[in-house]
Amino acid sequence: MSAGEPAVRARFADGVIAVGVAAALLVTGLSGQRSTTNIDMLGYALLTAGGLALAVRRRAPVTVLAVTGLCAVGYQSVGFDVAAVAYLFAVYAAVRSGHRTATVATSVAVLAMLPLAALASGLHDTGAAFAQARGALEIAWLIAAAAAGEALRQAERRADEAERTREETARRRADEERLRIARELHDSLTHQISVIKVQAEAAVHVARKRGEEVPPALLAIQEAGREASRELRATLEALRDDDTTPPRGLDDVPEMVERARAIGLDATLTIGGRRHGMPAAVDRTVYRIVQESLTNIARHADAATASVRIDCRPDTLAVRIDDDGRATPHTTLTPGLGLIGMRERVTALGGRLRAQPRDEGGFTVQAELPVDQAS
Repeated sequence: MSAGEPAVRARFADGVIAVGVAAALLVTGLSGQRSTTNIDMLGYALLTAGGLALAVRRRAPVTVLAVTGLCAVGYQSVGFDVAAVAYLFAVYAAVRSGHRTATVATSVAVLAMLPLAALASGLHDTGAAFAQARGALEIAWLIAAAAAGEALRQAERRADEAERTREETARRRADEERLRIARELHDSLTHQISVIKVQAEAAVHVARKRGEEVPPALLAIQEAGREASRELRATLEALRDDDTTPPRGLDDVPEMVERARAIGLDATLTIGGRRHGMPAAVDRTVYRIVQESLTNIARHADAATASVRIDCRPDTLAVRIDDDGRATPHTTLTPGLGLIGMRERVTALGGRLRAQPRDEGGFTVQAELPVDQAS
């Protein structure tokens, strides 16, 4: 079922009700009137118009309320003793839509005008007692219609509230499940990385004890294991809303570039401009962009050099990472999870990201993050 089908069905049902009410009013009017004078034709037109107006009662409930009320006063003023059935439907629709004040005000006006219209046309000349009884009956029907509309409105409101509660519960359970998975993943990765770190440290210790030169790759593995352990702990603490360990940011970028040099990449870092109260979200995003870019260079680019430049401007922070890898302008780019994650982070902060091969060869990642709009 498409999203528009319920609305189409509701409009169709309103149209059927409107035609039915108009036909009932017209038949009632015809049963008591036999002339075809101009004033009687006006009464028939008002009976029909009052019923057909109900076709748009969902879209314009207050307007329909006024139209049906005026039609009821009009056809009674020309001598048609027909109950204001269309107006009762309009009262129900207006109250259901939440227009209680407008309904009360309009109903008071209509109830005041109906007896005057009946007197002017010569209807209800049987005495004051009959007029009072009829007025009481009209008020009772109006109250019943309004009560029905209010009851259904409250029922719909409670149903909507229940639906929102279910959605919130589902979101909370999903968040709890994601946190549980993150913790399990953290525990599993921490164990494996700890094994790698311990083995690397043991190998470094044995090599130094023997007086042998420690291979740079072994030192890089040792430092990467330590850094991975720190990152996993920081991630889990962030998921737990634990602020005891501050997240990585711009101040940690130089250390990361040094680690890139330790694994054989000729990496340089340039930071220009002055920092002016950088938001924490921007600070973390800069670190992640540089981290992901250097990781991709080490894994995939087959590059010898890489340059990282960070420009701190009054309203933006610009980051650019270039390498001299094997990418060319004709290279087909297949974004991985890392690049997609970077783009999502930057977009969430209202910034822009460009990642593509360079004309002179290699790859470039450029990001601009608004400092004044991020939080």
